[in-house]
Amino acid sequence: MNRAIKQGICLFFGCLGTLLAIAQSLPKKPDFNVVAFYTAKNDQAHISFVHEANRWLSKLGKTYGFRYDSTADWSNLNSQFLSAYQVVLFLDTRPEEAAQRAAFETYMKQGGGWMGFHFAAFALTPSTYPQNWDWYHNQFLGSGSYGSNTWRPTSAVLRVESPNHPAVRGLANTFTSAPNEWYRWSNDLRTNPDIDILMAIDSTSFPLGTGPKPHEIWHSGYYPVVWTNRKYRMVYMNMGHNDIDYEHKTNQQLSSTFGRPEQDKLIINSLLWLGRARRKP
Repeated sequence: MNRAIKQGICLFFGCLGTLLAIAQSLPKKPDFNVVAFYTAKNDQAHISFVHEANRWLSKLGKTYGFRYDSTADWSNLNSQFLSAYQVVLFLDTRPEEAAQRAAFETYMKQGGGWMGFHFAAFALTPSTYPQNWDWYHNQFLGSGSYGSNTWRPTSAVLRVESPNHPAVRGLANTFTSAPNEWYRWSNDLRTNPDIDILMAIDSTSFPLGTGPKPHEIWHSGYYPVVWTNRKYRMVYMNMGHNDIDYEHKTNQQLSSTFGRPEQDKLIINSLLWLGRARRKP
C-alpha cells in the first residue's frame, strides 16, 4: 500500500471519528414530551409539593430521556399547545374554564397521556372546587366527589392490587409510602368496570392518621390510592400533600413526597408507560 493511500485512509477515519464525536455531543431528541400544569397558590402543603415535583421531574427527564416543561398558565390548555406533548400532568388543581376542559377532554379521547396527583381529583359541593365537571370526576377519574381525609399527613403501607400492570410491575407487594393526607371518595371504584385499581391502603396501616378529630383517623375500610381508567391513558395518584409545620406558623416543610425508592419507582414506571405508549392518530 503506497503512502498516499495510507494517508487517505487515516484522513477518512480521522474525519469519521470527529463526526461521531460531534454527533454524540449533540442533544438527543427526547423520547417524549411532558408538560405539568399547576396553580400553587393556596394550601402550603400543595405549594410545597408542586415546587418539589417540578425539581424532581425535571431531573428525572434528563435521566430517562424525556422533555419536562411546567406552567401555571392554564390558558395553555388548548389543542395547539397540547399537540406538542405526549403526557399532561395536573400537579395540584384542575382546569376551571369551559374551553380548557373541552380541550383536555378532546386530548384524552384522542389518546393523550395524563397523570394527576392528590388535589387534582378534589371536588366538593359547596366549595371553591365544586363537583361541576361530570366527565372528569365521574367518567374519567370515576371517583366522584371528595368524601373525607385523614389528618395529620402520615405514611401508609400501600398494597399492589394489579401486579401485571406496567405502572406497578417490579414493585414490592407492599411498601411504606411518604407521608400524605389520604382521601376517601364518594364512588366505590371497585364497582366500576373501566377502573383498574393499582394500589390501595393495606390494613396494616390502621389506625391511619393522628387527628386530633376522631373522624380524621381511619380504623378500617378499603381505600384506593392509585388507579387507571382502561378507556384512557391515565394514572391518578393520591400522593401529593407534604407535611407542613402549621402549628408553629412557620410553614416549614416537614416531609417529602419524593425520595422513597418504591414510591419513586411507581411514579417513574407510570410516567414512562404513559409517555412511550402509542398515541392514536
